[in-house]
Amino acid sequence: MSNDNGTSAIQRRGLMLVLSSPSGAGKTTLSRQLLDNDNQIRLSVSCTTRQKRPGERDGVDYRFVDPPTFRGMIERREFLEYAEVFGNYYGTPRGPVDEILGAGMDVLFDIDWQGTQQLRDKGRADLVTVFILPPSTRDLEKRLLTRAQDSKDTVALRMMKAADEMSHWAEYDYVVVNSDIGTSLTSLKAILTAERLKRERQVGLSVFVKGLREGR
Repeated sequence: MSNDNGTSAIQRRGLMLVLSSPSGAGKTTLSRQLLDNDNQIRLSVSCTTRQKRPGERDGVDYRFVDPPTFRGMIERREFLEYAEVFGNYYGTPRGPVDEILGAGMDVLFDIDWQGTQQLRDKGRADLVTVFILPPSTRDLEKRLLTRAQDSKDTVALRMMKAADEMSHWAEYDYVVVNSDIGTSLTSLKAILTAERLKRERQVGLSVFVKGLREGR
C-alpha cells in the first residue's frame, strides 16, 4: 500500500543554537549570514545598556535600554540569561524566545560563555552550542582594529579578555575555526541540519514509523 500521509505527521521541536566567540572572531557576521540563508531560525535580540554603534538598529541588533530598566527586568526575572561585559549589561529576554520555540522555529543566540552557562544550568534540553575561534591572535587583533568601532583602549581590553573567553572552548558541543567565512557558514549549516534531524526532536516520528510498518 502507498503511504498517503507522507511526512506531514512529523513535526520538529525548535532548538536553541548558541554562537559564542571572543570579540572580532566573526560571530556576528556568521550569525547574520546564517539568518539570511535559513528561514527556520530567528535571532534572539538581546537587551543591552551599552551605547548604539554606527549602523545598529534598536530592536534589530539589540534592544537598547538604560541601566534602571535593565535592573528592573532582572528583578522581575524576565531574562533567560544576563551578564556584565566591559561595564555594560547584556541579557536575553525570555518572552520572545518562548514564543519562537512554541511556533516550532529555532532561536539563534549571539552570547558569551557566561550566558551559555546560564542557559545550560536552566536544564534546557534543546540547547546546541558552538564556539567560534579566530585562526590566530594576530588575526583577531587585526579584525578588531579594522572594524574601527571601539577605541584603542577598548581593543586592548578585548584582547586581554579574549584569552579567558577562549579557555571555555571545551564547554561547547562544537568548535569552528573561522579562517574563512564561507567555509565556517557551511559548517554551521551542517551542524544545524544534523541537530534538527536528531530522533528526539522529531515529534510524531514513532507514529509515522508505525504507519509505515502497517503498510499505511
